Amino acid sequence: MVCTVTLPPPDETRMTPNERRSAFSLASIYAMRMLGLFMVMPVFMLEARHYEGGDDLSAIGMAMGVYGLVQAALQIPFGMAADRFGRKRVIYLGLALLALGSIVGATATSVSGLAWGRALQGGGAISAAVTALLADQTRDAVRTKGTALVGASIGLMFALSLVLGPVLSGWGGLSAIFGVTLLLAVLGVVIVRWWTPPEPVLPVAGQAKHSLWGLLVHPDLVRLNFGVFALYAVQLASWVAIPALLIQAGVASTDHGWVYLPAVLLSFVVMGVTLFPMERRGRLRPLFLGCIVLVMGVQAAWSLLALSAPPLWALAILLFLFFCGFNVLEASQPSLASRLAPPGSRGAALGVYNTLQSLGIFAGGALGGLLLKSVGASGVFMASAALMVVWLGVAWRARFVPASPTGTGTTH
Repeated sequence: MVCTVTLPPPDETRMTPNERRSAFSLASIYAMRMLGLFMVMPVFMLEARHYEGGDDLSAIGMAMGVYGLVQAALQIPFGMAADRFGRKRVIYLGLALLALGSIVGATATSVSGLAWGRALQGGGAISAAVTALLADQTRDAVRTKGTALVGASIGLMFALSLVLGPVLSGWGGLSAIFGVTLLLAVLGVVIVRWWTPPEPVLPVAGQAKHSLWGLLVHPDLVRLNFGVFALYAVQLASWVAIPALLIQAGVASTDHGWVYLPAVLLSFVVMGVTLFPMERRGRLRPLFLGCIVLVMGVQAAWSLLALSAPPLWALAILLFLFFCGFNVLEASQPSLASRLAPPGSRGAALGVYNTLQSLGIFAGGALGGLLLKSVGASGVFMASAALMVVWLGVAWRARFVPASPTGTGTTH
């Protein structure tokens, strides 16, 4: 007598070893790259004054912001190149430019030299290639976990940079930060070469592709692109004003990272117990819209707190709530974009997406500074809340494509 044993079906929501390898390796590349770039944020405006030409604050601001402009200009070309020549080749090129820019910045003696270093660093526009490679190497059902790791790495590096940046600056100035960024870029090349799984064969030329114009006017992608612009514009505008509020609450500028870090880490826990279960149950839409409302509410609350000396406990709670909403929105959007984009144009579509992200970073910093100067911190937060209201209206009719357990989930 032969007994037949029926095995239970595999859990399609679990990552395979290869998917985990891809997600963690690509998230680490993102993390190291962003750590090097974020570490200059809390110290650049102060340290650059010691360089030749440091008496021109507008030149220092341009040296700081040119990174975002170059990123915005190159995201689409690099995304299209990733579709044509392969994801890893573009990632290697981007990391090489990041390393070269770090060398120029570390050896600079003038503000113009710092600007050239930052511009070359911005030339490493690999966000689309990294996200496209992650999408290629993961199934729909687990892709949001992969993009969540990338998003979590960005938030964690942002918090760590506010701790490590001042430490490195005190030790060796901006040169020390650029030097560490150089080492991180080299380590990124090692990871891509020996840890990241081989990339799959790209689609045959002309197969499942859209023209660049078709991607720019694709209704579903337009909503996501506007969303990432709004999200990062609000984040950067917020961080133009938040440091001053923390100082008013009695937190020294060198200790701000210790306020951000617990808020970021706890928000990761919230994301893990909300985003993944609700996506599996097909409830991503209410969670997504709810997080837009949450970030909008935080901005309105900050606007009220900015009218007087804010208590630290209130700022800490609002920071935690902000990161809860931000992390869910930041993790789910690129996953949705990868499902909606045609496979042969996935790199180009994510290039457009990351271009809007870079423009949001630039717009948030630039307009946030202008608003802070003209109407104060409360006005910055009110404008951010208004932008979130507009995003809520845009996202209301968005299409939330469900994850396919085994396929790409693309509807084209």
